[in-house]
Amino acid sequence: MNPNYLDFEQPIADLEAKIEELRMVGNDTDINIADEISRLRKKSVSLTESIFAQLQAWDITRLARHPRRPYTLDYIEQIFDDFDELHGDRRYADDPAIVGGTARLDGRPVMVIGHQKGREIKDKVRRNFGMPRPEGYRKALRLMEMAERFRMPILTFI
Repeated sequence: MNPNYLDFEQPIADLEAKIEELRMVGNDTDINIADEISRLRKKSVSLTESIFAQLQAWDITRLARHPRRPYTLDYIEQIFDDFDELHGDRRYADDPAIVGGTARLDGRPVMVIGHQKGREIKDKVRRNFGMPRPEGYRKALRLMEMAERFRMPILTFI
């Protein structure tokens, strides 16, 4: 079983693997299998919709806790330009569980603040599993006050 998929997602994973396999075969040969790939993609979309429409409460919780789910820094990397992380609460220390800084969204400066858990165990421990300490709350407050002074919109990720 693929660790990137939960058990209820396994039929989707199998279908995606079949699509990828057909794409590789199509690249290696002169056979045109675009129609078959298109048909399988449509089937994948309908299968995904039907599976996710019937999720139980615990499956939704498992999906929310998925280890491959993107974190704040993943979103920042994909959405914003010129992100400059700001550190410290200016009183005691920096809390790595809270990330924040200035960035550009469609050319407009914004302040971005969010929780960061970490992927590997050492990173999770360093970031206290995404649980802020008092200095993390002071850091977030400092960044929000800074955004207010510079009249920048604040975007938060929880």
